[in-house]
Formats: sequence, C-alpha cells, structure tokens
Amino acid sequence: MKKHIPNILTCFNLISGCISIVMALKGNLEAASLLIFVSAFFDFLDGFAARMLKVQSDIGVDMDSLADVVSFGTAPAMILFVWMEQSLHNLTPALESNFLISILPYFAFLVPAFSALRLANFNHDERQHTEFIGLPTPANALFLGFLHFSADELSFVANFWVLLALTIVFSLLLIVNIPMFSLKFKHFRFKENEIKYSFLLISLILLLIFQLGAFPIIILTYILISLSMFAIKKII
Repeated sequence: MKKHIPNILTCFNLISGCISIVMALKGNLEAASLLIFVSAFFDFLDGFAARMLKVQSDIGVDMDSLADVVSFGTAPAMILFVWMEQSLHNLTPALESNFLISILPYFAFLVPAFSALRLANFNHDERQHTEFIGLPTPANALFLGFLHFSADELSFVANFWVLLALTIVFSLLLIVNIPMFSLKFKHFRFKENEIKYSFLLISLILLLIFQLGAFPIIILTYILISLSMFAIKKII
C-alpha cells in the first residue's frame, strides 16, 4: 500500500491544478492562484513521502512531471491569459480592436510548452540531482500565478505589455542553462545550508509583510541569489 501513497499525493497535485484552470476560466483568479499553491504543497509532499518511504520509481517521476505540466504550466498560463485579456481593455480602442494585438494573450501558452520541455530535460539530466538548471516549474508558477496580487501595490504590473514581456522572459528562464539552488536538504545542520536557511527566513519575512503578494518577490529573490552564486563561481 505504501508504494501508492506518493502517486496518490501526485494525483491531488494534478486535481488541484485542473480546478485552478477552471477557476481562472470563470474569472476567479484569486482561487486559481491559491490552488496552484495547494498543488505546490502536494508536489512537495509526494517527493518527501517517496524519499521517506523509500518507494521512488520511474513511474512516480513520470507521473510527477505530467502533473506539474498541468499545475505549474497550464494553470498559471490560464491565469495570465485571462488577465492579459482583461488588460487589453486598458489599451486605446485602436489597439484593442487590432487583430494582431488581440492574439497576443495566447503567448501565455508558451509557459506550459516551455514547462514541458524543462521537465523532460529534468528527468534525464544527471546534473539536477543536487541543483536545478533553469527556473523550476513550481517557482515559475508561483511568480506568474500570484503576480496579480502585486498589482494593487505595483500598478505597472497590470500593464498589458509588461505582462507580455514577463510571460516571455519567465518562459525562457525555465530552459536557460544557469544553475539555481535547490531547497532539498541532505541534513538540517546550518553548515552547508546557509543559503537555504537564509532564503527561507527572507521568504517568511516577505510573506508576513506582503502576504500573497510576496510570492513574486520571493521568486525574484530566489533568482537573484542563484544568479549571484553562479557569477561568484564563474569569477572564482
């Protein structure tokens, strides 16, 4: 029975992602975003359970990736698509009625396409056992899926062209050949885990200050720390 527990948790990840897509289509972006977070929670649990129960399997890895394409690729893309469609109304009437401009929100679906490519590479890349190469799909989903929570404080985020640019940039970050640190712990001692503990502390502080709007800031912090570590290694 225990060998099925991780896969059951992965199914909850997938189901949460599917419901997130439905919520986005209904215009309830807040619920859609929260369901992405629920998916991320189950994504963490299934890997943790597989390691603790020592029941890792190739099927489990493949199933996890398939669920992630939905929850961390398609779900945030649907949120972006709906939000960009809404943002079109803020453009001038001439631009809003332009056919070429009207199809630009479909660029949101670069996210699941590049997420699928990233996950396929991840499953066969031996380098990614201890660190990631490119932005992990859950991190990308938390940035793009929660970006609308930041719009109240940062109005420029709701700009159609900014959303389009962020969609393209973060799609490319999924497959960029830059290492990014993992939050997997081999042990819980502070030594050798300084970066991870520091990042988690910063994340907690940001959550307390900005609440749900903190996720995009947390992911930007994660990217900046990873890029800094990469640059230091190159210099050394």
